[in-house]
Amino acid sequence: MIEVVDVSHHYGVRPILRHVNLTVGRGEIVALMGPNGMGKTTLLAVAAGALWPLSGYVQIDGKRRRGSPEEELAIRRQVVYLPADPWMPRVQTAREWLLAIGRLYSIHDDRLMEHIPRLLELFDLTPQTDQAASSCSTGQRKKLALAGALVSEAPVMLLDEPFAGGMDPSGILALKRLFLHHRGLRDRTILMATPVPELVEEVADRVAILRDGMILACDTMQGLRRLAGCDGPLDEVYERLVSPRTAARIERYFEGKP
Repeated sequence: MIEVVDVSHHYGVRPILRHVNLTVGRGEIVALMGPNGMGKTTLLAVAAGALWPLSGYVQIDGKRRRGSPEEELAIRRQVVYLPADPWMPRVQTAREWLLAIGRLYSIHDDRLMEHIPRLLELFDLTPQTDQAASSCSTGQRKKLALAGALVSEAPVMLLDEPFAGGMDPSGILALKRLFLHHRGLRDRTILMATPVPELVEEVADRVAILRDGMILACDTMQGLRRLAGCDGPLDEVYERLVSPRTAARIERYFEGKP
């Protein structure tokens, strides 16, 4: 469903992505992990069409991004992209915002009138239904943004740190259950970046680890364990693959060594 083919991207003279290749199958959930500044957000933005790669290309459902105006429009009807810090309206209410998104994706009003209250209830936002979105707290705005992504009913979701941004435990649980629901149905293709190993291990089919702008590994948890030579949880596997000296740095800090 998603194909990233030999994609490279630079900010000025600084390389961020280096010949990245990644395939996400239809109905699959793939999580991006890696140290800060290694290209996760850039890769999602390139897949979403918000950034144009310096080389390589992205295909969604067999259509190349920016291949033609017709192909790009067809892709945009299928894809929803939620950056880590999404824009929110200042005047529109939560209900009006979700209605606007649903109509943009050509969802019938009858469906929206039924779905929006359920989404707001799911994320404990019912009291904010007819309040200006700008009056919501940071965590409430993040949950409203997630509701906006879900109300689109887009079959491809590109999510940058969906569990972050001030989400409370109930919101995290609701989102995790949603991912598991769609994973069971295989009706959504999801590529997301998240730094929370415990959540990734529960919901993702595969984990792609980025380091220095390249895919260090992309496999199931069992495959990553074999690669790392470790039978532990994802945080231990990740440490061995990405930063094997982390434990030593922690020990040196507590010992007061330079």
